[in-house]
Amino acid sequence: MTSHSPSPTSPPAAAPSPVPTEPGYPSQAPASAGVSQPARTGRFARLPLLAGRSFIPLGLFARLPLAMLTVGTLTMVTSVSGSYAAGGTAAGAVGIGSALGAPVLGALADRRGQRPVLLIASVINTVAVLALILAAIAAGASGGLFGAVIAAALVSGASSPQVGPLARVRWMALASQGPASQQATDLDTALSYESTADEVTFVLGPALVGILASLLAPWLPLALAAAMTATLVPAFAAHPTHRAVRPAARKAATGQPAPRAGRLPAAVALPVAAMVCMGTFFGSTQAALSSFAAPIAGPEIAGLLYAAVGLSSAAAALSVAYWPRTFTLPRRWLVSAGLMALLSLLLLLPDSLAAMVVVLLILGIPVGPVMVTVFTAGGILAPAGRLGTVMTALASGIVAGTALGSAAGGYLAEAGGHHLAFLVPIAASVLLALLGAAAAVVLGKRGTGSRG
Repeated sequence: MTSHSPSPTSPPAAAPSPVPTEPGYPSQAPASAGVSQPARTGRFARLPLLAGRSFIPLGLFARLPLAMLTVGTLTMVTSVSGSYAAGGTAAGAVGIGSALGAPVLGALADRRGQRPVLLIASVINTVAVLALILAAIAAGASGGLFGAVIAAALVSGASSPQVGPLARVRWMALASQGPASQQATDLDTALSYESTADEVTFVLGPALVGILASLLAPWLPLALAAAMTATLVPAFAAHPTHRAVRPAARKAATGQPAPRAGRLPAAVALPVAAMVCMGTFFGSTQAALSSFAAPIAGPEIAGLLYAAVGLSSAAAALSVAYWPRTFTLPRRWLVSAGLMALLSLLLLLPDSLAAMVVVLLILGIPVGPVMVTVFTAGGILAPAGRLGTVMTALASGIVAGTALGSAAGGYLAEAGGHHLAFLVPIAASVLLALLGAAAAVVLGKRGTGSRG
């Protein structure tokens, strides 16, 4: 990965607009005062200097509703209808809607700016989730109107505010404003944090759904998600960091050439395909764990087992900020994905819950670094003015891959048990490593293979 000075291949789309000093948001002076500043400030302690103290907790909790939406829909619809098939279909509609809608929201954010897109999406999503709750309750009471549930689930997924991907876009723009010698380190630190935030929310979200639905009411998790979307997403949208990313429409209005909205470069397909593989790994592992846990303690415990992957993955993602700069981006991808493929073979060995937890904790170690690396590669390969599109496309790849992996893993688990189902995450990990080899060639040709 190169230091992110303005160039056609650097993540931030052209020169970002200056971010003014406002209450709760520091000026850029501390982050750009000189090379000596990082010596006095820890790497993760620099993040509030770049974005302001409120940005980190706001970005963390504003993405939680998305983490609750799919599982919350599955739980609520299954509960009110008494049908696992109905719940799975509704949850699938959420995933399809999110996979289709996220790149559209990203492209609009690139063109019109993040703030208006996030504000409009938060309103539409809040209404759609409330409509989903009402439609599910009505369908459960009448035994019909299931089409309305599917439609509301589809719109809920498509309108989900893409806080995580757009937060990465802001970090990339903010990191580019610091001293050239510090840009690469700041970006690695920010993206390491972002991957950890994703892991935390996608472990916390389903857990919160399970607690609220089992103790209080099955519709309550989605109601809480709607309330959080209505309050936290607008706050994230209006945070001063949005000014660091200048939309294409504003550039055109000021006489600067706006980037053409043509097709994305073919090279962008590599990180997107990698995220599809990553999602396939996630979905198939969850399905296989359900089959593994069923005769031991019931399939419901699969979510708790899978949380072990999230814990070690989150911790390992944070470590990427401290990896040496001589460990180049292609090498990171190849080594981490190769280790992930090798360790995934351990999934075939356990015969007890304790042994499986140990294996999952070990397996999660390379997962976080792979995600950080692929998001970084996506930012490097994104053309000027299309960073939001690429980041949301990567997030959509995870969603689509998770649905694919869940279906493939579930089918193989039913056909031949969990050992057969675990072949899917193994294959997905191997393909991730192969994509890393291809990415090494592409990044090398672009002169972006080095982290220095």
